[in-house]
Amino acid sequence: MATAAPTTHEANDASAVKGSVSLQSLTKSFGEFTAVRDLDLEVAPGEFLSMLGPSGSGKTTVLRVIAGFEEATSGTVRLSGVDVTRVPPHARNVNTVFQDYALFPHLTIAENVGYGLRVRGTGKAERVEQVTESLRRVRLDHVADRLPHQLSGGQRQRIALARALILRPQVLLLDEPLGALDKQLREQMQIELKQIQREVGITFIFVTHDQEEALTLSDRVAVFNNGRIEQVGSARDVYENPQTEFVARFLGLSNLIEAALAEELTGDRRTMSIRPERVRLQPASDPLRDGDVGLLGTVREVVYTGPATRFLITADAGVELIAEQPNAHHPAHEQALGRGDHVRAVWNPTHAARLP
Repeated sequence: MATAAPTTHEANDASAVKGSVSLQSLTKSFGEFTAVRDLDLEVAPGEFLSMLGPSGSGKTTVLRVIAGFEEATSGTVRLSGVDVTRVPPHARNVNTVFQDYALFPHLTIAENVGYGLRVRGTGKAERVEQVTESLRRVRLDHVADRLPHQLSGGQRQRIALARALILRPQVLLLDEPLGALDKQLREQMQIELKQIQREVGITFIFVTHDQEEALTLSDRVAVFNNGRIEQVGSARDVYENPQTEFVARFLGLSNLIEAALAEELTGDRRTMSIRPERVRLQPASDPLRDGDVGLLGTVREVVYTGPATRFLITADAGVELIAEQPNAHHPAHEQALGRGDHVRAVWNPTHAARLP
């Protein structure tokens, strides 16, 4: 299919918004099934945006539509101000990093990283220089002559990243690239990935179902559910101020106090979302401090997680609550509260989000 050249006006727009992504009224259907419904999303140049949601929520489909691997059923995709809705993948200035790395097993690391440049016809001297710089950026220039099977999972992931970045795309798409790594390596790679993104200044759009990963990496998080975006905002904003019950429940643990009980406690008849780390426990006989609210209940379970201890409370009002307290005490000290203890779960209403 022939692709029309961008107009002068489009070219000027692209220069002004290099690396931006704009999705307008995007819908993608597969037969009778609609995976993405009338979705709008704006990604700024140089931004690290995570698309977060459970399996089947539509986030990977949106990524594939941006890349051109899937064609939108309706709506518009703009990259750097230019309409690319019907433009094939190879003609879009984007690159994709997948979970399986997709390295060529018979090529050295240097040859893998430089493969795209070789296809483009870049001269050997320039190719060697760019490969060396790209490997240095991911701190793996010392493995240039090795084969992929000689590297660890984390190293192979960084090589896949180097291979994608060497082509200098305006937008880098990452489809759960850390999903195959163990927890410790994944956390290390999260820090390295954010540092690399800041160094190169390229727009990153990152797909993940891991809430902690999205909060750690992102300038903004778009929370997906059933083919729509429930909320988009900074990591702090979507965590501290969820706008829907789904966001409150999916993005970390949350205590939801339904409207009738919330009104009884605070006078405000809106569902209240309070994070477990904002709830403190005190003896049932102790009075509330000014401004606080609380519910009497019984400790049903105590869970030690290392950095914190989690308490599951069955409140006398009939709701289940979770309180989480940091383990700041000396490790040899015994936990003061145990199963069966009668307590008061207390929080300040200003620390709770109100759901519309």
